[in-house]
Amino acid sequence: MKIGIITISDKGSKGVRVDLSGPAIKETIKAELYEYVIVPDEIDDISAKLIEFIDQKKCDLVLTTGGTGLSLRDVTPEATRKILDREIPGIAEAIRGESLKITQKAMLSRGIAGSRGKSLIVNLPGSPKAVKECLAIILPVIPHALEVLEKGSAECGGEN
Repeated sequence: MKIGIITISDKGSKGVRVDLSGPAIKETIKAELYEYVIVPDEIDDISAKLIEFIDQKKCDLVLTTGGTGLSLRDVTPEATRKILDREIPGIAEAIRGESLKITQKAMLSRGIAGSRGKSLIVNLPGSPKAVKECLAIILPVIPHALEVLEKGSAECGGEN
């Protein structure tokens, strides 16, 4: 599986802030094949990088971190929605639902998830702690989701 990691951060893209969330994703997933980049909070930049990672670099899973809050500069969901074939609301609902058990601020997260072709995209929050918590929620279902996207169907009636 090839993973794409996109950190969305104005300061990080300018080298003013060290990205800790992107490396937290890599550390948690322990992927051998991955693409990684930091882009500013700009819809066109985010969308273009998502398209590049999926259409040209053939990433199976693209995880974004940052830009999912309420700030006017937080545009990751809009940029993601722009390039999706289909949304997968259950992933974002699960993240918010489980995260609410940790912090009430989770209800302010606007992250989404969806597919483009045979690839899965998930927006994660911007903090390393939240990234690890959210990945713990979704990682068990990721292999099945990717199998369904790759094959077009898979047995869903089995246990877990």
